[in-house]
Amino acid sequence: MPNPGAGPLSPPGPVGDAPQRLRGGVLGMADIAAATMANVGPAMSFFFGFAFLATTAGVASPLTILAAGIAVALLGNTLAEFSRAHPSAGSFITFVGKTFGPVSAVTTALLAALGYIIAMAGVISISGGFVQITLYHYTGVDLPWIIWTLLLTGLAVALMLRGVVVSTKWAGYFFGAEMLVLVVVSVAALLEHRGALSFDPFLPSHISDGFKGLAAGFPLAVYLFIGWENSAALAEETENPRHNVGRAVFSSVAIMTVSYILFAYATVTGFGYDVTRLGASRIPFIEVAQHTLGALAFLAYLGGLTSTLGVLIAGINSQARLVFNAGREGLLPSFFGYVHPIRRTPNKAIMAFTAAALLIIGGWGLGHLLGSSGDSMNPVVFFTESSTLGAILILLVYLASNIALPLYYRRYRPQEFRVVRHLLLPGLGTVAILVPLYYLAKPGQPAPYNWFPYVAVATLSAAVAYAALLVRRDPTLAERVGSIVADAD
Repeated sequence: MPNPGAGPLSPPGPVGDAPQRLRGGVLGMADIAAATMANVGPAMSFFFGFAFLATTAGVASPLTILAAGIAVALLGNTLAEFSRAHPSAGSFITFVGKTFGPVSAVTTALLAALGYIIAMAGVISISGGFVQITLYHYTGVDLPWIIWTLLLTGLAVALMLRGVVVSTKWAGYFFGAEMLVLVVVSVAALLEHRGALSFDPFLPSHISDGFKGLAAGFPLAVYLFIGWENSAALAEETENPRHNVGRAVFSSVAIMTVSYILFAYATVTGFGYDVTRLGASRIPFIEVAQHTLGALAFLAYLGGLTSTLGVLIAGINSQARLVFNAGREGLLPSFFGYVHPIRRTPNKAIMAFTAAALLIIGGWGLGHLLGSSGDSMNPVVFFTESSTLGAILILLVYLASNIALPLYYRRYRPQEFRVVRHLLLPGLGTVAILVPLYYLAKPGQPAPYNWFPYVAVATLSAAVAYAALLVRRDPTLAERVGSIVADAD
């Protein structure tokens, strides 16, 4: 049996005798780290996620964020160790498939593709929604958010089609702009309220309902970090990916954890530690900025806009590459496995990924119009709903990867197996995933969240059935899964 970490095989591939390759070695560690943090989108995630988190976890919500940061770092260990052994644009799909076989690879490809597309649909909608909110606040003009969504999505896709270097750098620029705004507002708010600063947000006794409140707020805090895995899918285009992917993952998670704690502390302080009033605010951080900076609060709105653009570019860039890699290996239709002959970008995967997300937005919106209320779809509400459904599918992929890591190293690289890195840490990571999965799937949730677990189970069942059928029709899939490593010539 070949060692999956030793080098590339030469399968026929679904797109010809020579597999399609992305442009190798054009991104450095700083590039993929910036793209990863842009994909996290701290302004967008924090603006629309923190109010619910604070209401659930209480004044000590920064501690919940710290716990989530540690949990994501455990997941980062799994990604880093897999990428060190077998760097691939297929990321989780490759890692699970090399461990459990082609059926698991196809199943993971479908779950990852659907999960990321559904989650990205929320991001695409909120990009236009946030422009609508900003424009209406300052001018009173209320143009439909879908117009802005289509314009911004078109701009993001145009940048991505120009090449990974250009689009990644722009995502980094947008991320730098939003981080500057977030830090300035946070520091200004703390200085404004310096006489009332307290350690209460960092005391476990101030978490609502103790451990129960921490656990309930935990999945919300974990969601703030979604996108942390971005760099793995860029491995084929990264120099020295076996080392740089892991470095980008850990540095990004560390920076985001510290940053979110700062933003959370500034926000709860700005609201005088009144989480009831904070939870009733539409966008708490914006309200803090308005009270602190006055007219300069426009910068906070600008930070939100650059954040949505950064997430659009970085998110579609990396997640479409998962679809591309699955296409060229035959796990998904070969149509997706095409690379532009000059720019070496996965154009068809990018376009198909974006189109699918827009179709989900349209279908969801049509469901609202045809529903009992007959109301139009609110992009902020849709962002929460689609993000939750997408997160359930993505968490299943994380779970499979954590279970796969110790088995992979014991089977294929036993001489490198380490108990802490390859057994203990992924075991803790598995527990960390099961907590948010439980709270996202537990009974008694309001509609539409109460039927999301059933959708996830149905999707998983259909994916397994399709994968089994595909592998039966094409037994060579076992050889093609993960056959192209990122640092191969």
